[in-house]
Amino acid sequence: MKHILLAAATLALAPIAQAGEIHISFSEELNEKIADDYGERERERLVDELTEDLMREFAPILSSVGDVNVVIEDARPNRPTFEQMTEQSLSFESISIGGAEMTGEVFSLSGELIASEEYDYFSHDITDSVGRATWSDARRAFSRFATRFADTTEEAMSASSTDEVGR
Repeated sequence: MKHILLAAATLALAPIAQAGEIHISFSEELNEKIADDYGERERERLVDELTEDLMREFAPILSSVGDVNVVIEDARPNRPTFEQMTEQSLSFESISIGGAEMTGEVFSLSGELIASEEYDYFSHDITDSVGRATWSDARRAFSRFATRFADTTEEAMSASSTDEVGR
């Protein structure tokens, strides 16, 4: 009986592979920009927007992968943030070239790197900034990144399973 209990306790302590989670962080430079210029409330807005896009695109495969780690390297608003309007007396009618740059990695349930992706999109011209929201171009970048990243991951997973079948 002791052996059965010991075996059960050992199994309970063993790491169990579970579906991944999405983790979003910021580059050191962007962290400083948020703290000094954009305002802390924008951090949550950016995370929420990117998480929504990643959840939508990774939904079919999220239970089959480990962690999805994304770093927002840079993000620039099209319109002044709340902090910029209050601290710098900017008007919401101001418009600028916005966008975002991200890097990401997806790991298998066992912790091996499956795929990585880098993407950036910034408006080239003020006339390209057609959105009326603060983060219009960044949201466009997030959506495109999430789609490409999920596609790259699915292709890597398909190639990996094809390779295993051929062995």
